[in-house]
Amino acid sequence: MHKIEDIIKKLPNNAGVYQYFNREGKLLYIGKAKVLSNRVKSYWLLTPCIRAKHLPTTRIGKMLAEAKYLDYIVVSSEEDALILENSLIKQLKPKYNILLRDDKTYPYIYIDEMQDFPRFEITRKVVKSPKVKYYGPFPTGAKALLDAIYDFFPLVQKKSCINGKKACLFYEIKKCLAPCEGKISKKEYATIIKDAKYAISNRKVLIDKMSERMLKLASNERFEEAANLRDSIEKIRALQMKSTIDIASRANYDIFAIDSNSSRAILVKIFMREGKIISSTHKLFKNIDNFNRDEAYKQALIDHYKNLITLDLNTILVAHEFEDRELIADVISKIADKKIYLQYPKVGNKAKLTDLAIKNINELLKQNQNSDDISIENELKELLSLELAPYRVECFDNSHMMGEATVGAMIVWDSKKFDKSSYRKYELEAKDEYAQMRETLTRRVQSFKKVSPPDLWLIDGGATLLKLAIEILENAKVNLDVVAIAKEKLDNKAHRAKGAARDIIYTQNGEIFELKTTDKRLNFLQKLRDEAHRFAISYHRQKKQKNDMNLTIYEHKGIGKQIVIKLLNYFGTFEAIESASYEEIAQITNKKVAFALKKPKSVKSVIN
Repeated sequence: MHKIEDIIKKLPNNAGVYQYFNREGKLLYIGKAKVLSNRVKSYWLLTPCIRAKHLPTTRIGKMLAEAKYLDYIVVSSEEDALILENSLIKQLKPKYNILLRDDKTYPYIYIDEMQDFPRFEITRKVVKSPKVKYYGPFPTGAKALLDAIYDFFPLVQKKSCINGKKACLFYEIKKCLAPCEGKISKKEYATIIKDAKYAISNRKVLIDKMSERMLKLASNERFEEAANLRDSIEKIRALQMKSTIDIASRANYDIFAIDSNSSRAILVKIFMREGKIISSTHKLFKNIDNFNRDEAYKQALIDHYKNLITLDLNTILVAHEFEDRELIADVISKIADKKIYLQYPKVGNKAKLTDLAIKNINELLKQNQNSDDISIENELKELLSLELAPYRVECFDNSHMMGEATVGAMIVWDSKKFDKSSYRKYELEAKDEYAQMRETLTRRVQSFKKVSPPDLWLIDGGATLLKLAIEILENAKVNLDVVAIAKEKLDNKAHRAKGAARDIIYTQNGEIFELKTTDKRLNFLQKLRDEAHRFAISYHRQKKQKNDMNLTIYEHKGIGKQIVIKLLNYFGTFEAIESASYEEIAQITNKKVAFALKKPKSVKSVIN
């Protein structure tokens, strides 16, 4: 890092990314520039002394008031600078940049008609082919839609079915017409495929069939099955946004709109294919003290299209003008390998579509207003002096037994529920608790490039482990709040009794809190800690059970536990031992052990 006044006059005239840091070296802001020298100097008045141009009440003004150091990275083009800027914001979570966690790839339903008896399947990887038809993207409900297609149309149900030579159970229950036995011709099968395609695009046909069956199940008192069908119907209905707009064309558009009020921002995406809205989704973003709509649009568009082939799409519509719109279009065009237009329509049918997206945002903002004014997240932010309300929290714990089956676990809380799809397990090599937590947290930091940091880390441990977490984040230059919760000790043993444990909360600024056992803020953190503990213990038991099973197998081969431990210490895992050669095992142990585990290349060499 360099002092701003020392480096500002030496900045190159290249494209690049610049980073501002505060006095303590904490990352404040990341920006991109077509010309670094011009862009960075635009923040400052350089004479008679260096001072910020921006008002101290604005977001950038506040940032510049804190900024003491500056670094930069030179790249070959402005497009590269834009992509690098977005990637670094996701990884490092600077204080004055907004972070939109909306980088999931949405699935498609596809069918490969090169096959004699094709099937519909779900994919997230799109391949250009004239004989492959794609439907989507589907932010939610893709599996419910696919399951319904297979439920109501007698198609080949499994990949393996068509390779069989005899009709299976699916034929017996009339879910398949057994093309494997030639009971249906390719022409007849193609007719069923045509009807199924129509149902995917015109879901009212499918929903009517499902509703009819649901009522029949309910009348026969098969209520659980009826309820499951009802839930599937709702998932399929939720895919499509209600609209009376008729654009009288078979146009393909993606529509993006972002807007905010004082407490939250909402991103709405609408996907139109062949003149019909096929799916839509929205994302609610909180912690928007530093909200900037230009940055939000840039992040949302780059995240959505960075790994995506855009198929027949040529035009993306946005509901607002924003900085770098043409540059974003160029970046997406390069990714798609064809010209993509990024338009801000003001009149006509395209404007009606962006207006529809804005109307939905306004409705969602009304529904959510005041819902978080006194939330547990805001109470914790105030109590623990956090930079952000902890709407998304990652909590860590480790588990082992006498150094065996050592594992780490991360659970995730996101907007009032556990996000179990984001849970992570870690097989650890470290032996003591401190080193185990270091290994777990380090591996999570290494994955920030793919999965952005949360609002808060919660560590199951005391002040020592809190200090460790802070050190790891500082070394990575990641802007992230951390707190630790230590179990109350009774007779030198951890006390976990629900509703009675006086756990201790440690914060980054050195404050320590011992809240009442009935305090809902403590109870919230305990709930997260206990879930992390449960998840870690569960994974530890699975791993130990597997290890015990492997040990039993090795014992049957005449190999003692100490030899197995020696092998594990060298190779790391049972899988690595299995992959090792006879010669490697013999070198670590002896020929007798190696012979029990592996057949040597020459039996004669063992005898000799």
